[in-house]
Amino acid sequence: MSKTAVVYWSGTGNTEAMAAKVVEGAQAAGAEVSLFTAAEFGADKMDEFDSVAFGCPSMGSEQLEEDEFEPMFLSCEAKLRGKKIALFGSYGWGDGEWMRTWEETCREEGAVLACDCVICNDAPDAEAESACGELGKALA
Repeated sequence: MSKTAVVYWSGTGNTEAMAAKVVEGAQAAGAEVSLFTAAEFGADKMDEFDSVAFGCPSMGSEQLEEDEFEPMFLSCEAKLRGKKIALFGSYGWGDGEWMRTWEETCREEGAVLACDCVICNDAPDAEAESACGELGKALA
């Protein structure tokens, strides 16, 4: 059974709702899933999992949340090479530039992107919830 971590930061609950759907999808596909907030996860945990989903909303000028999520993710970057990962998050403005930048960083670090990222504007609708479930299944 594959072990999947779902790691997220959420300010308003939108990305947290997406994370719950990713967990459901991965569990439905047979993975053993652990859910973490950004504050609970770090590079030391990367080796314990076969795959990791990272979720973070767009903040400020299209960037990752910088107090908790970004430092945690930066600590994990060295462990991304060859790791199966997926990215998700919500945004309130802009066009998703933060996600394209984030995906590019992951590719440069040698991560294996399991599927296309999932982004949604504000709260996830049924389509975004379904996409998050499929993202979880792709990781499992």
